[in-house]
Amino acid sequence: MSHDIVQEKVIDALQDALQEAKRKGQLKVESIPTLTLDLPKRPEWGDLASTVAMSLAPSERRAPYDVAQIILDNIVRREALFDRVEIARPGFLNMTVKRDLWLQVLAEIESRGQAYGRMALGQGRRVLVEYVSANPTGPLHVGHGRGAAVGQAIAKLLQATGYEVVQEYYINDAGRQMKLLGASVYAKYQELLGRPVSFPAEGYRGAYIETVAAHVREQAGESVLNLSAEQAEQRCRELAYRELLENIRQDLRAFGIEFDAWFSEASLLASGGVEQVLSDLRARDLLFDQDGAWWFRSSSFGDEKDRVVRKQEGDYTYLASDIAYHRDKLQRGYDLLIDVWGADHHGYIPRMEAVVQAYGYPKERLRVVLVQMVNLLRGGRKVEMSKRAGEFITMREVMDEVGADAAKFFFLMRRSDTHLDFDLELAKQQSAENPVYYVQYAHARIASLFRVAEERGLPVPKPSAADLSLLRDPDEFGLIRKLSAYPSVVQGSAAALEPHRLTFYLQELAGLLHTFYFKHRIMPVAADQDVAEAAAFVKDASEMGKQREQVSPDLTGARLALMYAVQQVLRNGLGLLGISAPERM
Repeated sequence: MSHDIVQEKVIDALQDALQEAKRKGQLKVESIPTLTLDLPKRPEWGDLASTVAMSLAPSERRAPYDVAQIILDNIVRREALFDRVEIARPGFLNMTVKRDLWLQVLAEIESRGQAYGRMALGQGRRVLVEYVSANPTGPLHVGHGRGAAVGQAIAKLLQATGYEVVQEYYINDAGRQMKLLGASVYAKYQELLGRPVSFPAEGYRGAYIETVAAHVREQAGESVLNLSAEQAEQRCRELAYRELLENIRQDLRAFGIEFDAWFSEASLLASGGVEQVLSDLRARDLLFDQDGAWWFRSSSFGDEKDRVVRKQEGDYTYLASDIAYHRDKLQRGYDLLIDVWGADHHGYIPRMEAVVQAYGYPKERLRVVLVQMVNLLRGGRKVEMSKRAGEFITMREVMDEVGADAAKFFFLMRRSDTHLDFDLELAKQQSAENPVYYVQYAHARIASLFRVAEERGLPVPKPSAADLSLLRDPDEFGLIRKLSAYPSVVQGSAAALEPHRLTFYLQELAGLLHTFYFKHRIMPVAADQDVAEAAAFVKDASEMGKQREQVSPDLTGARLALMYAVQQVLRNGLGLLGISAPERM
């Protein structure tokens, strides 16, 4: 149940009408379809529209218009719910809902408060969301920042819809990359001590490697030079790993993200977990030898070909560790595993779905969310960066420049699997052109309105204390209709694992709020802010003439109650994105 009370009552009325038509023998309706409601394309067509007649027409062997008419004739308490219900060809049911029902939305927002938009859809089912999981071989880059924002928002949306969520970071602290890290730091360490050395051909070259090497020198002095090359690289690797992982934790904390669990790949290898899963797969004839390597029969589960899990030289592939890790996740009893990966891992999905199926679970137990690249712009011009040369923009740099809130909102503004252009200059602007400022300012603007009311001795009534019947303007109902849609947006965003739907919604709600603020007087003239401020937010300056509208104390109370509800929903929505809702800006 999405707690969208208007839609719930309308859907209930339509379902009852279908049952009644079936009882009378007017419709067969073998099973009542899941009903959804849309917004009509033009406001004059009504508040809500249903296509149920069109979906039933084939099985009923009747024209959609006739099916719609039968449904309409069987709606009980039609006059109590609707001002108007019309059929538009070929069979749309366009419904204009009674004003009193819309006003109940405001009471619902007040009574539920922070819980408005939350629901028990997941019924406590357990979900593990694994995201970021960057190798601890360097700082988090801007792409990791997008993955972090997406992962956190998905976790919060699932929590809001009734799932029990654990957020986990998988530390890739084994294998070739870690060896390269140790070799790179050891080379820089030797350079710092004046020893000539050739740098590893594929080593990590960022300035941070020199910083880490200097810290190794501070901690260990020259003692590392007394070790064998292998021991020295291992010592450098251990110290670098500890420092870089702590830097990652600090960056994520500054970004407002705290993981519930950190899972080490090295711990899987050390505990024999990888050997155990491979011997288990072999026992079930899901592992075979060929050309000196070990292969997993992933093609038996829909992958395009079988995959190597141990190379000829005896080294395990990444897949071997990933099999052990995902089996561990499944054994921990999660109902759903969500992995947030970079888009370059697209081809890896079938083999991990094969792993899940190999352990007797449906492949749907795993859902992968892909996160595409971020193009950083400055005033519309691309910021060039090269990872090979160690020159890349870190998540921390972006955060320090534009702030964590702006960075998160920008990362979440588009579908995660599409490329994102992130303009650093735009993200810092205090104007309507900056989407995050636009939304946060809507919240702060209402807070400012309440402060002005308080200064003037005007009560700021909650909906239950206001005469809401005075709300009659179409713009007021435009806001209320948008507020009523919020629970459905949360539900849809969570189900599709698409947080960008919520950022779209918040921008639309903020747009309605800013426009309403300048078209309509909320308090007597002296209390409102300077009309000139409108120029930044309202494109049509002629709208500002309506600022001269006169309002009675009771209408002021009703509009302040409406503002209370708008502010609550803005705050709730921003919270689900991990973004603050400031009182002042």
